[in-house]
Amino acid sequence: MIPAILAIIAGLALLAWAADRFVDGAAATARYACVPPLLIGMVIVGFGTSAPEMVVSTMAALDGAPELALGNALGSNIVNIGLILGVTALLAPLVVHSGIIRRELPLLMAAGAFSGVLFLDNALSRPESMLLLGGLFLLIGWTVRAGLKHREDSLAGEMDQELSAHPMPLRQALFWLVTGLVLLITSSRMLVWGAVTVAQSLGVGDLFIGLTIVAIGTSLPELAASLSAARKGEHDIAIGNVVGSCMFNLLGVAGIAGVIAPTEAMSPELLTRDWSTMMALSAMLFVFAYGFRGEGRITRPEGLLMLLAYGAYTGYLIYGLGSIAT
Repeated sequence: MIPAILAIIAGLALLAWAADRFVDGAAATARYACVPPLLIGMVIVGFGTSAPEMVVSTMAALDGAPELALGNALGSNIVNIGLILGVTALLAPLVVHSGIIRRELPLLMAAGAFSGVLFLDNALSRPESMLLLGGLFLLIGWTVRAGLKHREDSLAGEMDQELSAHPMPLRQALFWLVTGLVLLITSSRMLVWGAVTVAQSLGVGDLFIGLTIVAIGTSLPELAASLSAARKGEHDIAIGNVVGSCMFNLLGVAGIAGVIAPTEAMSPELLTRDWSTMMALSAMLFVFAYGFRGEGRITRPEGLLMLLAYGAYTGYLIYGLGSIAT
């Protein structure tokens, strides 16, 4: 089992580094293609940070581990909201200035509810997975339209400032775009092999591994991006990065995995425990960040509440694992 553990550690480290290079290269390449900064922030960065989840879940589905893929999709959203935004808000309370992000929050709730309806029979068929992908294409279309219509949104200013602070020659941008993608695939293969091997050796399910180790590992790019943005006062990037990633995970990551490897009998806990936790955290984010009482914000106490919710969920997962073992 030692080689598998080493593969997980090396795969996670390489995955986080490759994802960062991939997003940087993609963003710089898009700027040379004259893509507006708002679209770069909403599509390239927001969805690009979900590249690890997409590649890992694809590899897991190809290897016959669909529950690891679905666990990664839902678990990453739980990590993104509970852990990443919780920690970020504790370090620097977040204020939502962007009208675009406020419009995305109800869409996140709708995407979550839609996925829950498909999970009601504890299965995810190929046609249902194609519906998720159809939702993703509709979301991308809405995102492009909104980005072109609201070019003066505060998120555009923050993204333009971030891109200007880190200029990159076109040749270098293309190099990191291609190299980052290749390394994402390589590291994902290592991570999935190691995770499945460890799960089999310990007698735990693929779902547990996907919800914990793999979900945290594939969410490292979001953690780095949100913390860096919050430190610079770019609050809309910090929150928008998470919201965009969560929607992509629900519609794209789960959809791709389901098309490759439909799940006929998923664990009932995926709906009653994991999806429910994800929706509860999404609702907390919506209430805090939408701005029902004025300007949307996530305060330190609210960040602590989200972090405690994530800690309680993780503790429950570990407790359940112990109960099974005994």
